[in-house]
Amino acid sequence: MIFPVDRITFHHNIIVILISLDTNGFRRQCKLAHNSPKRIIDDYKDKSTPAIVSLAAGGIAGGVEGFLSYPLEFAKTRVQLRAEKGVPTPRNPFLVVTQVYQNEGIKALYKGCGALVFGSVGKDAVRFLFFDQIKLSFADPETGTLSPLRNLLAGMTAGVVASITAVTPTERIKTALIDDARNEKRFRSGFHATATIWKEHGILGLYRGFAGTTLKQASATAFRMGTYNILKDFEKTKNIEQNTAVNFANGSVAGVVTTLSTQPFDVIKTRSQSARGTSTAEAVKSVLLDYGIKGFWKGTTMRLGRTVFSGGILFTSYEAAVKLILPLYPGTKQAEVS
Repeated sequence: MIFPVDRITFHHNIIVILISLDTNGFRRQCKLAHNSPKRIIDDYKDKSTPAIVSLAAGGIAGGVEGFLSYPLEFAKTRVQLRAEKGVPTPRNPFLVVTQVYQNEGIKALYKGCGALVFGSVGKDAVRFLFFDQIKLSFADPETGTLSPLRNLLAGMTAGVVASITAVTPTERIKTALIDDARNEKRFRSGFHATATIWKEHGILGLYRGFAGTTLKQASATAFRMGTYNILKDFEKTKNIEQNTAVNFANGSVAGVVTTLSTQPFDVIKTRSQSARGTSTAEAVKSVLLDYGIKGFWKGTTMRLGRTVFSGGILFTSYEAAVKLILPLYPGTKQAEVS
């Protein structure tokens, strides 16, 4: 049956009018049809930070954070190492920094800094790279977002990888240099310390304290990266603008949560990686014998002073680095900082 053109147009207009009567329902159905789980995940991947950008920005952020906050890291590590008998240990990190500066000079405050900064570049490059990529695998298939638990799991996985590839050897060298500076003074530099430890103990010497370091890295990265992204996701739902001040505040909060949650692992790691070196089990035993259960939180105040500061610097630097690097990467004009 053939309809005149004017009748087809008339019926077509009637259909459009009927559909328009339920505009909300029509749009809702279109949205459901459009946003299939696969399409949501694909869109999420398109908006995520490219791997090479995560790697470069993470390395830059790690180097900046490591250098600026090193004196506080030095103070924290020195307090955690066995102090001379009968000599009280200050709890104020700034007092320790002042005393070291007055008695040993500015160079002493940056003893082992090269090893830490070098390690921080590698550590945070790996952390951000794997965290940003792991988020894609952990994303909810229905929404394309991460729950708080999945954020923590992504951070934990990134922490383990970072410990294996970069953190344990550089932390071992840094701790040995700081410990050596107040005792025998065997090591002339980070490279000399690396060569000496390798010669005397082999590669296992560089990975002494691996268990404690990995436990610390897994938990610290889980809480630090997880907390930061949980805060960031929450702020997006409230339409809070992501600027430098907000990024710094989020990073600082993440630093507090991380420190209080992981301090025992940090104490064990530091004790096991001293210049003379002990196993993780021996480190746990020595802390209990020296200070009791409270000893596992020794240096918390000092570490808080650093992590609040360093957390803000790290994430602010990372977000800024991504914004600078992203336009240089082909095909990422529409990408967002993840």
